[in-house]
Amino acid sequence: MIDFLNRNIFQPYPELLVFITVALGFLLGKIRYKAIALGAVTGCLIAGLLLGNWTKVQIDGTVKSLFFVLFLFALGYKVGPQFFRGLKTDGLPQVLNAVVVCVSGLLVCWGFAAMLGYGPGLSAGLLGGALTQSAVIGVAQDAIGTLPGLSSNAAKQESNLVAIGYAVTYPLGTILCAMLLANILPKLYKKDLAAESAALAKELDAPEDDPDLHEGYYGVVLRAFTVQRPDLVGRSIDDFENQQQELGRRIYITRVRRDGGILEHDQRTTLAHGDVIALSALRDSLVAYDARTHIGPETDDVELLGYRTESLHVVASEKAQMGRSVAELRREPFMAGVYVDKIYRSGAEFPYRLSTKVERGDTLVLTGPKRLVDPAAAAIGKPVPTSFATDMVWIGLGVFLGGCLGIPALTVSGVPISLSTSGGALIMGLIFGYIRGKYPTYGNVPPGAQWFMDTLGLCIFVAVVGINAGPSFTSGLSEAGWGLLVFGAIATVVPLVIGFLFGHYVQKLRFPLLMGVLAGGQTTTAAIGAINEASRSQVPTLGYTIPYAVGNVLLTIWGAVIVLLQH
Repeated sequence: MIDFLNRNIFQPYPELLVFITVALGFLLGKIRYKAIALGAVTGCLIAGLLLGNWTKVQIDGTVKSLFFVLFLFALGYKVGPQFFRGLKTDGLPQVLNAVVVCVSGLLVCWGFAAMLGYGPGLSAGLLGGALTQSAVIGVAQDAIGTLPGLSSNAAKQESNLVAIGYAVTYPLGTILCAMLLANILPKLYKKDLAAESAALAKELDAPEDDPDLHEGYYGVVLRAFTVQRPDLVGRSIDDFENQQQELGRRIYITRVRRDGGILEHDQRTTLAHGDVIALSALRDSLVAYDARTHIGPETDDVELLGYRTESLHVVASEKAQMGRSVAELRREPFMAGVYVDKIYRSGAEFPYRLSTKVERGDTLVLTGPKRLVDPAAAAIGKPVPTSFATDMVWIGLGVFLGGCLGIPALTVSGVPISLSTSGGALIMGLIFGYIRGKYPTYGNVPPGAQWFMDTLGLCIFVAVVGINAGPSFTSGLSEAGWGLLVFGAIATVVPLVIGFLFGHYVQKLRFPLLMGVLAGGQTTTAAIGAINEASRSQVPTLGYTIPYAVGNVLLTIWGAVIVLLQH
């Protein structure tokens, strides 16, 4: 019988320790208060530190390097389209605010680390935890390993301190960021986030009589009616649909039954008395039209209404449609009978409005009859491959080229400076993600594979980091003292306040958007959840995506920068 309480069981089977650490870490990560959760990454790190301190087992460094490189490539791949889009004119204000938050965060953490006499390990841990960027751990450890003059034991000790510093400062950093943006700043400035978000939503929308309001929700219905109204007889399908469009209604005739048979669809077909027509419409459009009065009695025709419908994910890539709003897009002839159900941006559902502009790399979910959806998809971009197979040629090549990009080093004052293989993987992920957004037929990475590389990759990495740092956890925590927790909290708040003052008084950003921008600049996912909950709206997310992409890149790089500054 296996004695699971005997810590020696993990000495010959360290892989079992990794898996139990990840399991316990995900369990700890479920601890939450309202919109704020501890998170799987922090849970895995804490579980790793505790189990590592108990078992005294060391995991081979190749394991953590493998999963960290995968994570950074996946991170760059996910945010690549938004990162490069943010460099364009319309995204520059949000990019600038994110840069202000990130740079001020680096300077504040560096100043505190220098004042407290921290070495490169605790300095990087302070930065990663206070600014809530997990990737700092791996990048900083890579940088510490290349520092000249450090013995292997000293380098290992400093690397362990990165994880300890992060574990101490991250939970409070996450909580403070969420509280400051969702509650404290709005109250100090007497702003009602819910009211402000609702007002901004109305401004972003078309007029109130537009049928596509209600948070982008489409209640698409299929109904059949018998033509009996004389004024409808002799009119073409195209004429009928154009009239409805002029009245602000989205009602389309998708099929016609005449004399017992279903006609081949043609927009020029003229309607005859007794025809049974299938209507595809938004529910509120059909209610407003009152089809029974204006067409004739409703009927149930299974065959007529049983045509094949499709919900297709399409990556926007056609140049002619880029920068156009959803309202402009739906007026195109190829969108007749086709509805935009959802929009995904940077891998997450985006709370779009009629005024939302379609950007390269966006994924639009089109719904409607297959014969209409397919041409609409071709006009907008490329359908996302439905295969669940990951293009490993693309992924493997991207990680390899990124690693090669990070190997060369410049020597400045005797200190080798390079991107490292992890930094190279991040850069190449950005490039490959951008290429994927532009040419979506390449590099298929299904959501499950993205989650494996992104979330699980990072969690296994931090679990191994925690296990290896566990034996020195107590001594490291004693060395850091309470100052790490206190100054970590200050380092979380100060950059956000600076970014807020800059965005509010200089950039004049709207309050809900500014809260989203600040949450993105500090890459705090829990904060945007708390902000959306407080605002009872997804509107703040409109300011989150671009700063999130920029913040992920800059804060990750800062992990190596602060190591060099504190060496």
